[in-house]
Amino acid sequence: MKMTGGIENNGNDRRQFITQTLKFTFVSGVIGTGLLASCGKKQSGEEKEVSPPEDLMQEHGLLNRILLIYDHCRASLTNKESFPAEALESAAGIVRNFVEDYHEKQEEDYLFRRFKKAHQLEDLVDTLLSQHQAGRRLTDQIIQLSGSSTASDTEKQQLIQALTSFNYMYRPHEAREDTVLFPAFRKIVSQNEYDSLGEEFEKNEHKRFGKDGFDMMVEKVAGIEKRLGIYELSQFTPLR
Repeated sequence: MKMTGGIENNGNDRRQFITQTLKFTFVSGVIGTGLLASCGKKQSGEEKEVSPPEDLMQEHGLLNRILLIYDHCRASLTNKESFPAEALESAAGIVRNFVEDYHEKQEEDYLFRRFKKAHQLEDLVDTLLSQHQAGRRLTDQIIQLSGSSTASDTEKQQLIQALTSFNYMYRPHEAREDTVLFPAFRKIVSQNEYDSLGEEFEKNEHKRFGKDGFDMMVEKVAGIEKRLGIYELSQFTPLR
C-alpha cells in the first residue's frame, strides 16, 4: 500500500511538473516571438546611423574614384590619346560642387574649428586647410583648361601639371585625415555632440543635394568612368 501510494504521489508530481513546464515553455515562446518581431521591425524600420568620420570617409572614397579619372585623363593627354573632354570637365565639376563646396566645408566648419578650440593637432589642421585652398586653385585651372575645345599644347601641358599636382596632394591629404584627424576627433567631443553632428551632416547633405545626394554623386562618377572605359573593376587586377 505504501508503495502504491508512493507511485500515485510521484505520478501527481510528474504531471504537475510537466504541466508547469509546458506553461513556461508556451509563455517563453510567446515572449520570445514578440521580442524577435520587435527586433525585426526595428531593423527594417530604422536607417543605420553613420558617424561623422564614417560619413566623411565614404566621401573620400568618392574622391578617390575621381582621382582615378584624373589619372586616366592625364595619361591620355601625355600620350596624346583622345578621350571625351566633357568627362574631365564633369569630374572637375563634382570636385567643385560636392568635394570642395560641401565635403571640405563640413570638415572646416565642424572638425577643424573644434581641433583649433581644443588646441589639438593644430599644425596638421593648418596644413590640411592650406591644402584645401590649394586644391580649389587647381580645380579652377582644371575647369578652365578642360572646357577649352581648342587648347594649345601649352594649355594641355598646364592641364597635365594641374591634374598631377591635384592627385599628388590629395592622396596623402585624405590618408592623413582618415588615419590621424578623424580617429582623434572622437576624443575631443562628447558623445552627445558626436551623435548630433552625425545627424547634422545628414541634414546638410539632404538640404544641398536631396535625400539620396551621395548615391546620386556615386552614379555620376560611375557614368564618367563608363564613358572613359575605366568602370570595370576587374581591369585593374594584375594578370600575374
